[in-house]
Amino acid sequence: MSTRLSKGGRLIDRSKPLSFRFNGAPMRGFAGDSLAAALLANGQVLLGRSFKYHRPRGLIASGAEEPNALVNLGRNARVEPDQRVTTTELFDGLEAASQNHWPSLDFDIGAINNTFGKLFPAGFYYKTFMFPQIAWKYLFEPVIRRAAGLGTAAKEADPDRYEQAYAYCDVLIAGGGVAGLAAALAEAKAGKRVIVMEQTPFWGGRAPVDGGTIEGLAPAEWIDRTLDLLATYPNVRLMTRTMVAGLHNHGYAICYERVADHTPGDGRPRHRLWRVRAGVTVAATGAIERPLAFAGNDVPGVMLASAVRDYIVNWAVSPGDRVVIVTNNDDAYRTALAVLDAGLTVEAVVDARERAGGDLPQLVRARGVRVMEGRGIAGVMGHKAVTHVQVCSQAGEGGVTETLECDCVAMSGGWSPVVHIFSHVGGKLLWDEAGAMFRPDATRAPTGPDGSVLARAVGAANGHLTLDAIAAEAGLSAEVEPEAPLAPVWVMPAGAGQALRFKAFLDYQNDVKVSDVELAAREGYTSVEHTKRYTTLGMASDQGKLSNINGLAILSDSLGQPIPTTGTTTFRPPYTPISFGAMAGEARGDLFQPMRRTAMQDWHEAKGYHWEPVGFWRRPYCYPRGTESHRDAVNREITNARTNVGLLDASTLGKILVKGPDAGKFLDMMYTNMMSTLPVGKCRYGLMCNENGFLSDDGVVVRLSEDSWLCHTTSGGADRIHAHMEDWLQCEWWDWKVYTANLTEQYAQIAVVGPKARKLLEKLGGMDVSKEALPFMTWAEGTLAGFPVRVYRISFSGELSYEIAVPANMGAALWEALNTAGEDFGAMPYGTEALHVMRAEKGFIMIGDETDGTVIPQDLGLNWAISKKKADYLGKRAQERSFMVSPDRWRLVGLETLDGSVLPDGVYAVAEGNNANGQRNTQGRVTSSYYSPTLKKGIAMGLVLHGPERMGEILDFPADKGAVIKARIVDPCFYDKEGEKADA
Repeated sequence: MSTRLSKGGRLIDRSKPLSFRFNGAPMRGFAGDSLAAALLANGQVLLGRSFKYHRPRGLIASGAEEPNALVNLGRNARVEPDQRVTTTELFDGLEAASQNHWPSLDFDIGAINNTFGKLFPAGFYYKTFMFPQIAWKYLFEPVIRRAAGLGTAAKEADPDRYEQAYAYCDVLIAGGGVAGLAAALAEAKAGKRVIVMEQTPFWGGRAPVDGGTIEGLAPAEWIDRTLDLLATYPNVRLMTRTMVAGLHNHGYAICYERVADHTPGDGRPRHRLWRVRAGVTVAATGAIERPLAFAGNDVPGVMLASAVRDYIVNWAVSPGDRVVIVTNNDDAYRTALAVLDAGLTVEAVVDARERAGGDLPQLVRARGVRVMEGRGIAGVMGHKAVTHVQVCSQAGEGGVTETLECDCVAMSGGWSPVVHIFSHVGGKLLWDEAGAMFRPDATRAPTGPDGSVLARAVGAANGHLTLDAIAAEAGLSAEVEPEAPLAPVWVMPAGAGQALRFKAFLDYQNDVKVSDVELAAREGYTSVEHTKRYTTLGMASDQGKLSNINGLAILSDSLGQPIPTTGTTTFRPPYTPISFGAMAGEARGDLFQPMRRTAMQDWHEAKGYHWEPVGFWRRPYCYPRGTESHRDAVNREITNARTNVGLLDASTLGKILVKGPDAGKFLDMMYTNMMSTLPVGKCRYGLMCNENGFLSDDGVVVRLSEDSWLCHTTSGGADRIHAHMEDWLQCEWWDWKVYTANLTEQYAQIAVVGPKARKLLEKLGGMDVSKEALPFMTWAEGTLAGFPVRVYRISFSGELSYEIAVPANMGAALWEALNTAGEDFGAMPYGTEALHVMRAEKGFIMIGDETDGTVIPQDLGLNWAISKKKADYLGKRAQERSFMVSPDRWRLVGLETLDGSVLPDGVYAVAEGNNANGQRNTQGRVTSSYYSPTLKKGIAMGLVLHGPERMGEILDFPADKGAVIKARIVDPCFYDKEGEKADA
């Protein structure tokens, strides 16, 4: 039985006992224990149930590759499902519960699935639940949904906090074993900025467990000395409990730090998600031992040989008193020696090779252990724990030659380098026939756009599986027992019949067996990716860390082709799961969608403004006075802006700086019109389309200097357009010398609008704002009322207008100064609705009103804003497609109701007859509609079939309760068509 050993345990502190509970039962452990080790120490071998058959499941591994031992950790608000006991550090008061069973772990009614297992082969779900059709909705789907999943999520709000952080380095090293630490020391000595991340709480990897010497020192001593030396380098950062989860293009790594999982409630963030930009990432991620496929290899007590010695050496835990070791390689003999050193019994070593004569087997024989050569396992006896092992000839079909009593089976099928990080960014692998493994191909390492290597592998991750090979690669000396070659063994015995293959498991969590993969091959699934999805091999929470290589080897054998021809499935990040809390970071509660406030927000609120959401902003819709309705307030604000002076908080408009030698070329591709020819000091209206040709955003572009432009965008589009720019720069035009920065919140911006606007600014004093000094569509810098400002002569209202930008921390003071000085001119603020009405009176389009993702500039009569000099811009080729140049596209017009009423927003204009669906044909729709206090009637803009050629025609617009509103097609510009007011 599993128990705590009386001595040993290099990672535990016996002076610090801890209490915890599993399924409500009190248990004891020590500081430094993993939850897995503590459970074994308390004799708890049965830990869960498999997903499909609900078979009993125990520990197989000791690290992140563990597929079986998942628990619900914590309780109430802190409950977290699907936590691996092998990577969970024990802490006082820990509570864990097993998953996927009912009513209890020992007696699970779901185990009846195992009795009918032959009815649930690979892909059975593709062939069942089809008839009768109505049963899917009312029977099959509810049952399947209820059965899906393993753990139970918390129903209360998470009380812990989570953080996100950023870092950069020349070299990011994933893994703190011998190879990783040696690489870190070499890079540190070269003056590189180095970050080393180790996902476990301890350094050194397997070396302290497996033995040998490095530079004449025991591995643990060498590791301590190296860590002390690295600590003296200011350019080195060492991080434990931190996993490099994924590597992406341009050296961008996502990393996951488990800060306080082992100290809950101590006030620190529980998890931290790191975004690291690295010059090169070194994968020192080690290797994972492979299991062997034989009948009963999933019975609790069957474990990886490396895990057995981990539990013995690291945590002083015996997985069993009587151990049988089954292997195809020499490394497993180290487990035999560890078992013997702990005072336990090795019943036998079952070696699939015909000859096991290396140094390690000889050491085991010298300890009185029987080595059974050329043998395999015909079956493991036991249900919830191992009781016997049946031995057979490996070359045979499974005839039992001997039965051994035992309570633990330690299996080793060789090792597979952890190549995930290397592969995430396109690194290629090669098949190592001698080691029966895929290893990184250094000649096809992932590279960046400039040809520099993004990732390389070292140590066991590079296929160097012995300590001397790892040390030699790093330029160190090491001594370790030599190992004889392994024999590639994928199934035991080699000639196992269907009955044995039906009981030999590959994916332990999803109950995928050797027979399932062979069935997939017979049914035509020749691609490993298809087989994966058909059988669910490698789709469990461990993502195939133990099962994939064995599975593709068996698929290759079934298809009669070499393993490299079959290939591997795709390695996708994250390497192990990341908590939702870490991904969300501080974006929760009030911070989930932070409210953005302009510098003048307090003033707006004090005036009792009525707001509307614009992106994350809350912009003033209008400023009602007393009992004034919102509509009356809007009308008053419009009338005042047209006759006196209106003030608008325009701070929310996007402001994106584009700078660099290639900035002009870049903007010529971003906009439909030319921006590279814009003179310094001038402004130009521009349109931006997506690659499909549809209008995406618009705004005024300002030429600040020879290499700098400021692009104004819509309020809701600033972040989106900045991301759009960066997407093209980083992914397509990465070699263009262009820098962008979103400066939206750096400046407050105020529109001073109306025929008395110039007089107001002249009263403030400080700069010449005359028409001669500051003509329409120009800008200038200076001071107004002592404030440093940049003034743009642009207008979205059709009136004389100045937009004044000032550093955000001065915005409120300038706003106050304008309101105070403006009292002599009847100045008053106006909101977004007045802004919208005034722009509609001028026939100016609004992104999101006149556009809906299917509209191109040509539909809106904006051909004048499309350059005929440029060879290309984003969307140009798309706009040349036949249906984009069709004369039958709906185009922009103005609409006036015959009775002066306001058309409903979005209402369609009907045409004669019905379409194929029996609905009325349509010939246009209203895009925006308002009451104009300037014109004293309803006005609208809309898209109409052949609209500009149909001026004066009357259209019918069905409204509520059968009413029909008649409207005449007119020019979309209702006010000051010549633009004299704006250019005053």
